Amino acid sequence: MRHVIALDVGGTGMKAALVGAQAALSGDRPPGPPALLHQARRSTGRERGPDAVVESILDFAAELRAYGEKHLGESAVAAGVAVPGIVDAENGIASYSANLGWRDVPMRRLLSERLRGVPVALGHDVRTGGLAEGRIGAGNGADRFLFVPLGTGIAGAIGIDGRVEPGAHGFAGEIGHIVVRPGGVACPCGQRGCLERLASASAVSLAWAEASGDPAADAADCAKAVESGDPRALAVWHDAIDALADGLVTALTLLDPRVLIIGGGLAEAGETLFVPLRAAVEERVTFQKLPEIVPAALGDTAGCLGAGLLAWDLVAAAQDPTTRPAVGRGSATDSSEVTA
Repeated sequence: MRHVIALDVGGTGMKAALVGAQAALSGDRPPGPPALLHQARRSTGRERGPDAVVESILDFAAELRAYGEKHLGESAVAAGVAVPGIVDAENGIASYSANLGWRDVPMRRLLSERLRGVPVALGHDVRTGGLAEGRIGAGNGADRFLFVPLGTGIAGAIGIDGRVEPGAHGFAGEIGHIVVRPGGVACPCGQRGCLERLASASAVSLAWAEASGDPAADAADCAKAVESGDPRALAVWHDAIDALADGLVTALTLLDPRVLIIGGGLAEAGETLFVPLRAAVEERVTFQKLPEIVPAALGDTAGCLGAGLLAWDLVAAAQDPTTRPAVGRGSATDSSEVTA
C-alpha cells in the first residue's frame, strides 16, 4: 500500500506514523483526515546529548521504513519530519534547538541517506501542525486561518489557501512576541510585556502557583478553580484572557483570518477558555470582521499529520514541478525556543 513516513519530534518524545495515499491531494482538502496506517512513539533520548537525539530520529525513521516494507508491501515514497526550534526548511537544516541542543543539523540529507534515497521534507513543528489543522482539522474549508497554540510559549501559523506562510525571513506568525503590556514583565526575547509572558499555559501556571500559594499548581488547576468560582483563579484567568484578546485583535487586524484556531495546553480548558475569550475579542473589534474562534481539532496528532502532508506534497511536486511547497521557504522558529 502506498504510504509516506511522518515524524513529529518534540523536546522529550517523538510521534510517528505511516500515512496513507489519500493524503496525496496536495492543495485540495480530502473528505477526512488521511489514514494513519501505523503509529508509534519513541523517546528522543535527549539526556544522552544532541548527537544521540539525531541518531534516535534516524533509527526511528529506518524502523518505520522497514515496517512499511514488511506490513504494507512496499517502501515509503517520501518522508516528512517536523522539528522544534529554528528550521531552514528550504535547505533541510535543523538550525537550532535549545531544548534538544543541536545546531545546524543537515536533517533532510541525513534522513534521506538513512532511508536509502527517499525524498524528505523538513518543517517547523508549529507550522506543520498548523498546516494539518488548516487543511484537514478545524480550519478545513477556510481560505485564510490563523493557528495559535497556547503552550509553553505562544506561536502561530498563518494559513493561506491550504498553505502556511513563513514570511520573508521565516518568522511570520510569532504572535507570542507581540507586546501587549508595554514596560511589563521581561521576556527572554529582550522585550517587555510580550503576550506569551502573560497568556501562555506556562504564564498562567506561574501566576496561579503564586496566587494559590501552591508551587505545584498549573494552568489546568487554575481552570478547575475558575469553574468552581475561586476569586483568585478568576482574577488570574481574566488577566490572561485580556492579554490574549489584545494580542489576537492585533493579529486579526493585520491578517484578517476567516478562522482563528486556538490549540495547545490552555485550550484543553474548553469553554472555560473559549466563552470569555470570544466575548473579550468581540468587545475589542471595531471595523474588523470577527473571525470564527474555534478549538483545534487534531490534538497531539496535528504535527504527525502535518508531516505526512508535507511528505505527500513532495510526491505531488515531483509529479507537477509547479506545485508550491506547503510551508513556503526560509527558516522558522517557535516562541518556546526564543524564550528557552
